[in-house]
Amino acid sequence: MAYVIAVAGKGGTGKTTIAALTIRYLIEKRHKPVLAVDADSNSCLNEALGVPIHATIGGLREESLATVRSGAERPGGMSMDQLFDYQVQQVIVEAKGFDLLVMGRPEGPGCYCAANNIIRKYTDKLSEKYPYVVIDNEAGMEHLSRRTTHKVNLMVVTSDPTYKGAMTARRINNLIDELSLEIDRRILIINRAKDTELAELRDILKGNTFETISPVPEDENISKFDIEGKPIFNLPPDSGAVISVFRLLDSLNIL
Repeated sequence: MAYVIAVAGKGGTGKTTIAALTIRYLIEKRHKPVLAVDADSNSCLNEALGVPIHATIGGLREESLATVRSGAERPGGMSMDQLFDYQVQQVIVEAKGFDLLVMGRPEGPGCYCAANNIIRKYTDKLSEKYPYVVIDNEAGMEHLSRRTTHKVNLMVVTSDPTYKGAMTARRINNLIDELSLEIDRRILIINRAKDTELAELRDILKGNTFETISPVPEDENISKFDIEGKPIFNLPPDSGAVISVFRLLDSLNIL
């Protein structure tokens, strides 16, 4: 069974950047393939990783519903479940060191349930084939209450150096306890935090059960790459963000 790492946090706190750098760490330091799962309907993990996507789970579901409504014949007499299983395999993007599965847009305005259920099902099913799975969750906490995120070995919560970011991290942590989710370890990363800000945020978070609260410094390369449309995955190895994330993951002794 795979070692599952999930990344969560308030929007704009560098969640996808941390997910991409975690995937890079596992490839470079653990030398084993990774299943990357973009469970955010606003898909952008592929851009951070530098790979194109040709289809999404949300799009597949729409196509399947259209097939059912039209009464069209399915190839080889497949059941709808068998056809969907086959199509999901075709949706997976294969890249050097990792494969990527993308949720994409849900089936209707404001409705995420079905797409989330499908992502959860296939993440569980596919995780049997990979040593590591990294899930980039949607911003906020709804994915927790819908239990999209479960059976997680390491939950990485991200924040920025703001009161709102820290309070969202607190609420995510508390919600994990309230829902009794199967999450073994929890850490908090505070992006772009200075030492003085980190001390204040630690006071706000006092009493929470994060195993560690770790800063990742402001990294000018990230802004530069964003402006130029370059994938964060390809940051120089001496970038502050890469060094900090790698050092943190080293300290956790991930199997």
